[in-house]
Amino acid sequence: MAFNIRSIRLVYSVSLVALIASLTACASGGDQATTTDDGDTASTSTGSASGLSGEILVDGSSTVFPISEAMGEEFNIANPDVDLVIGVSGSGGGFKKFCAGETDISNASRQIKDSEIEVCKGAGIDFIEVPVAYDGITIVVNPNNDWAQCLTVEQLNTIWSPDSEGKISNWNQVDASFPNQPLDLYGPGTDSGTFDYFTDEVNGEEGASRGDYSPSEDDNVIVNGVVSSQGALGYFGFAYFEENQGSLKAVDIENEDGVCVTPSTDAIADGSYNPMSRPLFFYVKKEAYETKPEVKAFVDYQVDPANSQFIADAGYIPLPDDVLAQSKARIDQRKLGKDPE
Repeated sequence: MAFNIRSIRLVYSVSLVALIASLTACASGGDQATTTDDGDTASTSTGSASGLSGEILVDGSSTVFPISEAMGEEFNIANPDVDLVIGVSGSGGGFKKFCAGETDISNASRQIKDSEIEVCKGAGIDFIEVPVAYDGITIVVNPNNDWAQCLTVEQLNTIWSPDSEGKISNWNQVDASFPNQPLDLYGPGTDSGTFDYFTDEVNGEEGASRGDYSPSEDDNVIVNGVVSSQGALGYFGFAYFEENQGSLKAVDIENEDGVCVTPSTDAIADGSYNPMSRPLFFYVKKEAYETKPEVKAFVDYQVDPANSQFIADAGYIPLPDDVLAQSKARIDQRKLGKDPE
């Protein structure tokens, strides 16, 4: 059965296991934290007392970055001679580097697009797709905002629709009960997988969004923007809210059953925080997995159920052990490409 990214509600069930089991697997490598040469946010690390050495290059989603970093720090303890560089340029930016042969692993908060697959194919790059965790896109406002307690998808569409550009600039235009307060918007840039998923769910088309907002691939910039303005609203992955919940307020979202749900690990895991719950992925280059022992070791490390706690420590929801086991089997079998949506 195909893995349907739009219909999945992230319930730990036999049906979900079957869905994710049909995913193609992936491989990667990683370790600690630092910086990239091109100015992107990054993380470097050394890793391998086990006799492993070499370099692992990772780039992509800022949402998946904390997972790679947490896994990398632990991997580094056993592998201090491996250098891991983790860049952040968004899911789309990461795929550009990956398909250009610049990285071994690409982190993504969405599945790779068909157009990106064609670029990889043209460059002779085969890859394995691996689901790594669950996440919930979190809508955040300034803590002094006492009116936006629960928003519907329709209200989010009013705020973020392309048709709202230059027109919807005040909170009372979203709902008459809201105050006459300027609406300041912050969100991921167009290279972000979070941007793609959010616009698809809210506006009905991937990439369809008003352009008059403050975009950034760095989620910390979004945090600072929302903190600086009482009328601000932004969105990003759940882990960044947890890290900054002392200075931000998460907005409840009305789900498909008409219930206002607060984003939480439980609500994301049981599927009630819909439609903002989603799977996260990493993609590994087949050649790197087969020819670089350090990459293979780090990929296998990330899908080992014994290491799932590091995903939880990073603020995300681990996959069930049996799903991880099946993902590892897919990696071992070199199942190439992505699972059809």
